[in-house]
Amino acid sequence: SYYFNYFINTLNEIIMSKRDELIAKYATDLKDKCGVNADMDLLTKVTIGCGPSIYNKDAATVSGSDDKELATVKNNFLIKKLGLNDGADLDSAIASVIDTYGQSNRNKYRVVVYYMLVKHFNKESVY
Repeated sequence: SYYFNYFINTLNEIIMSKRDELIAKYATDLKDKCGVNADMDLLTKVTIGCGPSIYNKDAATVSGSDDKELATVKNNFLIKKLGLNDGADLDSAIASVIDTYGQSNRNKYRVVVYYMLVKHFNKESVY
C-alpha cells in the first residue's frame, strides 16, 4: 500500500508538472501571439477541461484551415460544452479567434483557441 501510494503520488507530480509547463506555454502564446494577458485561473480550468488531449501533439492543436476541424470546435465545444445555439455568430467568432491567433501560425493550441472563445462569449461561468 505504501509503494502504491508513493507511485500514485509520483505519477501525479509528473502529470502536474507537465500540465503546468503546458499552461505556461499557453499563457505565453496568448500574450505573444494574441495580445491577451491570460486569467491564469480560467486558463488552468480550460486546460483541465481538455483532458488528456493536451498531451497528444495532433489533438492539442487546431488547424485553422481545416473546415472539418473547425466544425468540431463549433459542435463539440461551443454548442455542447458552452451551451450556445448554432448560428453564424459561432462561425464568425471562430474565424475571429483564428485570425487573432494568426493564420500563418501553424501551431494553434486548442486550449488557447477555447480560452479565447470562452472569453469572447463571456462563458467563464461554465468553468
